[in-house]
Amino acid sequence: MPDIDPNHPITVESNPRRVTVTLNGFTIASTHLARTLREASYPPVQYIPRDDVQMNLLERTQHHTHCPYKGDASYYTIVAGDVRADNAVWTYEQPKPVAREVAGYLAFYPNKVTIQEE
Repeated sequence: MPDIDPNHPITVESNPRRVTVTLNGFTIASTHLARTLREASYPPVQYIPRDDVQMNLLERTQHHTHCPYKGDASYYTIVAGDVRADNAVWTYEQPKPVAREVAGYLAFYPNKVTIQEE
């Protein structure tokens, strides 16, 4: 399948707003350097640089998925105090060219954490 599909547009742009991710009272991530990925008709997704994520609260899992447009995603579980959010975080470490601007950035499922933009 081609990397760029006019019927499935993907764009990435810098987000100038502060993006904060919290779970169970813990700040998991906070950044002014998020990148917003827009894909077809899906809701926009905030990708956050690893340097702005509390990686000590994440545990890599064996879960992986494949997107024909963006590539292979790896997952993390968040452990914040006594709360676990399994496979709540994903990353494209070697994405296809259309998503190269989010390589190594982390995204969070909004149904598993609280994501705020200020």
